[in-house]
Amino acid sequence: FFRKSRVREKSSFRSTTASSAHREHLQAGTRECPGLSLISSNSAIICSIRSKSNVKASPFWVGYEYPEFQGQQFILEKGDYACYQAWSGNSSYRTEHMLSFRPIKCAKHSDSKITLYECEVFMGRKFEMCEDYPSLQAMGWCSKEVPSIKVNSGAWVGYQFPGYRGYQYIYERDRHQGEYRCYNEYGTQAHTNQIQSMRRIQQ
Repeated sequence: FFRKSRVREKSSFRSTTASSAHREHLQAGTRECPGLSLISSNSAIICSIRSKSNVKASPFWVGYEYPEFQGQQFILEKGDYACYQAWSGNSSYRTEHMLSFRPIKCAKHSDSKITLYECEVFMGRKFEMCEDYPSLQAMGWCSKEVPSIKVNSGAWVGYQFPGYRGYQYIYERDRHQGEYRCYNEYGTQAHTNQIQSMRRIQQ
């Protein structure tokens, strides 16, 4: 009998500093990376995925301002991020470093669906979404605030302001069982429940 070799899926998030004298690579697989040495404003980030099996790994990651997944969140999609302005995007808050990372595992869902609630703990009127909304109010949501959220499938990014601007918040079906009962569960940097635009994270 021949023992079948087990093919393990392995993806990598690679960060390379701008200085040719110093290069740092992080092999993350599909695991979370709660801390690493400083990636500063002088660094270029290359977000790429290498898969060694026929199973495609998630090309989406979340970068955090501080170790242990603390501080401001930044969605990292496949591509190059040459400076901190690139990963900050239209955020009103820009940080010059990221110190922890984790993959988004449920972004490949093609039937992304999310439900917004008027009050905390899923109370009050609700609003179901399956598409990207650059302005929630323009599409019928009655407020600038979203006190609680249920992710039915997939992964989403919520933004503080219309047009996908301001603070970013990542909502996933595979975290918290998809339930965010109040804005404090949106992230450690969440100081308000103001969410005015949302989009899907999809392959």
